[in-house]
Amino acid sequence: MTAETVLARINVMEPWLGEDEARAVAEVLASGMLTQGPKVQAFETQFSAVQEVRHAVATSSSTTALHLALVVAGIGPGDDVVVPSLAFIAAANAVTYVGARPVFCDVDPATGTVTAPALRAALTLDTRAVIVVDQGGMPVDLDPVSELCDRHEILVIEDAGSAVGSEYKGRPVGTGADIAVWSFHRDNLVTTGEGGMLTTHRADWAARARSLRGHSLSVPSADRGRARPTAPEVYVEVGFDYQMTDLQAAIGIVQLGRLAGIVARRREIAARYEAGLSGLSGLRFVADPPYGTTNFQSFWLEVLPNFATDREGLLARLAEGGISARRGTMAAHRQPAYRWRGTGNAGLQNTERLTDRTLVLPIFHSLDNVSLNRVMNSVRVAAGMPR
Repeated sequence: MTAETVLARINVMEPWLGEDEARAVAEVLASGMLTQGPKVQAFETQFSAVQEVRHAVATSSSTTALHLALVVAGIGPGDDVVVPSLAFIAAANAVTYVGARPVFCDVDPATGTVTAPALRAALTLDTRAVIVVDQGGMPVDLDPVSELCDRHEILVIEDAGSAVGSEYKGRPVGTGADIAVWSFHRDNLVTTGEGGMLTTHRADWAARARSLRGHSLSVPSADRGRARPTAPEVYVEVGFDYQMTDLQAAIGIVQLGRLAGIVARRREIAARYEAGLSGLSGLRFVADPPYGTTNFQSFWLEVLPNFATDREGLLARLAEGGISARRGTMAAHRQPAYRWRGTGNAGLQNTERLTDRTLVLPIFHSLDNVSLNRVMNSVRVAAGMPR
């Protein structure tokens, strides 16, 4: 055992939570409104303002938000939906939930996000929608995608799950898509432990999503039991149990107020990584694209063939130093759940390369300078440099 391993372990990601979140939860507990209620509505209102979009619908997760997005947009059996293989598998799963077919496309080798040419190559006669993913907080170059899809009358859904705080051409990501979905998982900048959000400029889609998330009950759950309804409760259509709780929303409201500080700190850490490791040959670091800024939800790097070891060797070196790192996003088309579907891996060379070569270094708000230097020192040792 080396001296480094007796030090505190450095996690790859940690949420930034404090007394304000604890007080917010305590207030909800005292109110007795533990399920979906006024805090959820307040969180939706604040989130829509921050993201510069007309409507926000809170859900139990980003996956359920994506499922609802496809449902309200009318995507179903017989439809093809183009999705990047280099994305969390929930994107392909949600397409499968509605009976549509996920068709995998490649990504840009520098950003790990889809491009209009990659989407064009994957379009079929049955394509009704595309899902573009702001992978690791990296904004998609949306304008060329929208131009392509408008010409073919194809819906654009932006999976901005980890991208709150990222910007595209000076505006929050997600504002230009037909529908966007968001994640409040513990690894994201704004967390509610688990939870999601659907945003759109269309009032009809937002209204139906609000209905569907609560089993399409005609009386909102927050109103049940408060007073006797004037008419019997009606289940308008087959819906889902996708509601966020007021406990979660109370945390989210506090977290949203921290967003600017969280983004600034992550960008500071990313700059430290780049300055401290840029002299090493064989590593390529994630960086802002020319059309926007990333929130650095993840700080990933690509281990090139001329580095002193491969990606697995670097991961092993970091683990020996008590440092948690993880492989970059996997390729969905390689997974057993989708390998048999015949959606293909032809033309996915960039996806294959990034899946095999990338890893994520620790990045979170409270990562201190001592820990940051430990991480960089371990990378330098793996590169063959002296301690």
